[in-house]
Amino acid sequence: MKYLRGRNVYIQFSSHQELTTAEQNSHRQKGADQDSQPNRILLVTIHTMLYPITVEVLHQVFSPYGFVEKIVTFQKSAGFQALIQFQSQQNAVEAMNSLQGRNIYDGCCQLDIQFSNLSELQVNYNNERSRDFTNSSLPTEQRGRSSQAGYGDGGYYGYQPHGGRGAYGQMGAILAAFGGSLPPGVTGTNDRCTLLVTNLDPDKIDEDKLFNLFSIYGNIVRIKLLRNKPDHALVQMGDGFQAELAMHFLKGAMLFGKRMEVNFSKFPHITPSSDVHEYTGSSLNRFNNNAVKNYRYCCSPTKMIHISSLPQDIAEDDLLTHLEEHGTIINSKLFEVNGKTQALVLFDDEEQATEALVCKHASTINRSVIRISFSQLQSI
Repeated sequence: MKYLRGRNVYIQFSSHQELTTAEQNSHRQKGADQDSQPNRILLVTIHTMLYPITVEVLHQVFSPYGFVEKIVTFQKSAGFQALIQFQSQQNAVEAMNSLQGRNIYDGCCQLDIQFSNLSELQVNYNNERSRDFTNSSLPTEQRGRSSQAGYGDGGYYGYQPHGGRGAYGQMGAILAAFGGSLPPGVTGTNDRCTLLVTNLDPDKIDEDKLFNLFSIYGNIVRIKLLRNKPDHALVQMGDGFQAELAMHFLKGAMLFGKRMEVNFSKFPHITPSSDVHEYTGSSLNRFNNNAVKNYRYCCSPTKMIHISSLPQDIAEDDLLTHLEEHGTIINSKLFEVNGKTQALVLFDDEEQATEALVCKHASTINRSVIRISFSQLQSI
């Protein structure tokens, strides 16, 4: 026993060899809580970050507690961090009380939350590292110094577990894109890249239309229509995982009045020849850049299509005229994201939306090559 500052202090040996990480974090957090005052801006540190965390992920986690005005992410010696500015202090307090110590994904990406001492976040760019949800007109510059001076290290935070972008890191990022787990029945271990697509309408289908549909799920290497079986085609995907996704999401889909069958082919690849369409170097392959982001949009055909790369001054009636031959349009909406015109178009059923996508993806409106994908939104 010791006598310290008017108190009796009892000391004994502990059975622990050292503090666990959780205990250390708990002690640090208690000290931080004593020093920091409630604020509408939270400083969030992500521990055990097995999957990449983006502005979109953070917004999904924190927005249920109130309107999130701004998010800035950066990398420091403490790890991956973010500043999150709510509209009110009460929202920030509720978010901190509810989320402190919780994991974003099962067993990883633990949230360590403190109140920031900043009074206002400055956001210069709306991109995957920072976002001002009150100002959609900011530029989308992808590189440059962190927009929050005093916190960022100036570099882009790339997910590189074990110091590199190996298979483990890539699959971790893909899992995050699918919300933490692969779709039911998709293993991620398949190594067969070529698919056999049957029950097609030979009078309406061609290689480019198949490309438009299958490229939603991965890059296309080659496509061959079988001349001796006009309702058959071979589609070679970029890798086995992409082929597995395409088969999972498109098997049984309706196209031009027929229900497609999609299975793995007995051929490992399509041999180049005069009757084979080559797409390896195509700029229309959707997974040439930011492949992980594109995996988020993989789904079975839906009634709703999302259209991007539209002309800035396009009229909604002109867009509908471009699409209406493919079915009954129930609703539509033009909107802007980061200063770029996009649209949602809701058809009467999935088959009509699928036909519009395969026929009009990569088509031209007023010299703009438009891009179409399925939207998972239920209504506009």
